[in-house]
Amino acid sequence: MKKKILVCFGTRPEAIKMCSLIHKLKEDSTDVIKVCVTAQHREMLDQVLDFFEITPDYDLNIMKANQSLNELSSRIFMKIDAVLVDFNPDLVLVHGDTTTSSVCAWAAFNRKVKVGHVEAGLRTFDKTSPFPEELNRQITGRITDYHFAPTTISKENLIAENVLESNIKVTGNTVIDSLYWTVGKLKNNFKNEVIDNLTATIDFTKKIVLVTGHRRENFGEGFLNICKALKEIANDTTVEIVYPVHLNPNVQKPVTELLSDCSNIHLIAPLDYPSFVWLMMQSYLIITDSGGVQEEAPSLGKPVLVMRNTTERPEAVTAGTVRLVGANFDSIVENGKELLNNRTIYQHMAKAHNPYGDGKANERIVTFIKQKLE
Repeated sequence: MKKKILVCFGTRPEAIKMCSLIHKLKEDSTDVIKVCVTAQHREMLDQVLDFFEITPDYDLNIMKANQSLNELSSRIFMKIDAVLVDFNPDLVLVHGDTTTSSVCAWAAFNRKVKVGHVEAGLRTFDKTSPFPEELNRQITGRITDYHFAPTTISKENLIAENVLESNIKVTGNTVIDSLYWTVGKLKNNFKNEVIDNLTATIDFTKKIVLVTGHRRENFGEGFLNICKALKEIANDTTVEIVYPVHLNPNVQKPVTELLSDCSNIHLIAPLDYPSFVWLMMQSYLIITDSGGVQEEAPSLGKPVLVMRNTTERPEAVTAGTVRLVGANFDSIVENGKELLNNRTIYQHMAKAHNPYGDGKANERIVTFIKQKLE
C-alpha cells in the first residue's frame, strides 16, 4: 500500500537542502510525495524552487511585514493544520531549525502523524544562541520519530537525549547533495543575468571576500562591529568585498549607512542560489554568520570565518575548515588579514577535510524511510 509523505519547509536555506531530497524521493519511491511551503521567506524561497523545478502542492504564504515570532508561529499552526487534514500524511518531513520546522512538527504530532527530521541533532546547548534556532531544534528533536543526523556528533547528541539509536540514521548533509548538483550545472555552462552582471562589475583578478550576515543575535551592536571590521579589511586594495545584503531592515540600515561609501565593497541584492554558489566558487575567503555556508564552502576549498560566538556545527571547527570570530571587530580583522596575507595558513584551511558529507545523504534518507514505513 502506498504511503503519503508531506515535505514541509519555508525558508531559502531549508529549500536548498530539501529540494534535492524531494527529487530523490520522487525518483526512488512509489509513495505519494507532496510539498508544502510556508513561505517564511517569500522571494528568496521562490528563487530556489524555480531553480530546482519544484512546484509546491500547498503554499501557505504566511509572511507579513514585521510580524513577531509568536504571530508567525500561530499563522503556521492554523494553516498547516488544514493541510494535514486534507492530505492525511503517514509521515511529515521537516528540516533543521526554523520556526516552520518546529511548528509543522508540533502540528503533525498533534494529529498523531510521524515526523522525520532532516539535519537532526545539531546543538549549541545554549537556548539563546542562535536565537530562536537552537530551541527550535531541541523542540523538533523531542517530537521527531526518525532522526536524520548529518554527522556522528549529531547522532551522539541525540543518544544523550535518550533518542533510540534505531531511529537515528547518520546521512551526511543534504546541502552537499544540492551543492554538487548545482556545481555540475554551473560547470556545464549555466549562466544567468545575475552572474553576467557580477562579472561585469567586480574585479575578479583581486582576492574576493564574500560576506553574508542575517542572524538576529547580531542585530544592533553586532552589525555595527561587523561593518567596521569589513571597512578595515577593505583598506587592503588587493581585496574586493562582495556583500549580498539580507532584506531585513535590521541588516540593511547599518550595512548601507557604514559601507556604501567604500569603492571596493560591493553591496548587492540577495542572490539566487546558483549565482551564490558561483560567487562562492570565485571567492578567496568567506565571512558569514550562516549555518549552511559553513557546510558548503569547505566542499569548494574556501576558508570560512563565522561571525558567531557558538556553532551547532563544531565538526568544521575541529576539522579546521572554519574559525569562530563572533561579531567582534578585532577578531574579524585579525583573522581576515591573516588569511588574506599568510598563504601557508590559508592553504591549511582550504585543504582541510569537509566533515559534512559525500553527496549521498538523500539516498541514505530515502532508503531509511522505505524501511521504516514498510
